[in-house]
Amino acid sequence: LACLRSLRGLREPLALILPVLVLLPLPLVLRCQEAYCGFIVLLMAVYWCTEVIPLAVTAILPALLFPLFGIMTSKDVCKQYMKDTNMLFLGGLMVAVAVETCNLHKRIALRALLLVGVRPALLMMGFMGVTAFLSMWISNTATTAMMVPIAQAVLDQLNTTAPQPGDPEPGHGQTAGDQELQEKEATNDGIQPALTSPVVRTQDADVEREMKVSAVPHSDEQREQQRLRKMLSLCVCYSASIGGTATLTGTGPNLVLKGQFSQIFPENGDVINFASWFGFSFPNMLIMLTCCWLWLHLLFLGVNFRRLRTCHRENLLREQTAYGIIQGEYRKLGLISFAEKL
Repeated sequence: LACLRSLRGLREPLALILPVLVLLPLPLVLRCQEAYCGFIVLLMAVYWCTEVIPLAVTAILPALLFPLFGIMTSKDVCKQYMKDTNMLFLGGLMVAVAVETCNLHKRIALRALLLVGVRPALLMMGFMGVTAFLSMWISNTATTAMMVPIAQAVLDQLNTTAPQPGDPEPGHGQTAGDQELQEKEATNDGIQPALTSPVVRTQDADVEREMKVSAVPHSDEQREQQRLRKMLSLCVCYSASIGGTATLTGTGPNLVLKGQFSQIFPENGDVINFASWFGFSFPNMLIMLTCCWLWLHLLFLGVNFRRLRTCHRENLLREQTAYGIIQGEYRKLGLISFAEKL
């Protein structure tokens, strides 16, 4: 009984592997297309009956196995499902869902930030590189939706580790009349302690403090934080659009162009494919990404590129703290999982 219980736990792996081992002699002995096709059909029948994998996944197996065994080309197989360009777009969406599910995008982003650092210019460079790389393989919208929360979290951490401007010092900005009123209130509180609750006094002090802080104009540091937020938000969006031009599956318009080109010029000899598109567009993507980084740097950080190497003392502690937080978030991911490797 113990052996049966242990085998019950291995039921799904056995149902997945055993049919392959049992049917494998058919294509090995009879090396012809009929034997190959029979092997695939019988394997799909077993998987459909046992439902060891989802039925939809079993239905897509011919798109993988028929070209692998040389029965049909991938273009002819995909036409039986939908247009080959739509099939390619569907594969890109599957990759996007898989990357988001296993948190691979977060691991890549945090690792890149640990390599480049958290100084504003280098931080922008790291986010632009990671976003462009992810956008090469999945859609621009999905890449932006995955990267913007990470950028906002890093900025929030940088802002919270900095001293908040506008906090009034004790006794600062008080007139003689205000001090006299406070002394009278303190005397009355000492004489009649039961009339005013400490909780009410604390709430009144908090309200008065918030009114004073709101009346103070924004400081240079607050304006700099606002510029950093705009800069990182724009760099993620721009780099997602730029990275999507590097590969055929990077964005939908690339696939639409391929489909229209194949319809208008059916005898084109498949001149637009993944390799030709990548060879032409990847260098162009690197040039546009560099120009975009330079433009955003000039627009939000100015022309002082020495900030890439040097740092002010007041910003050093804040950057070290933010770097430690990023290290902690990266450690929380743990060791790389099998899904991320796959």
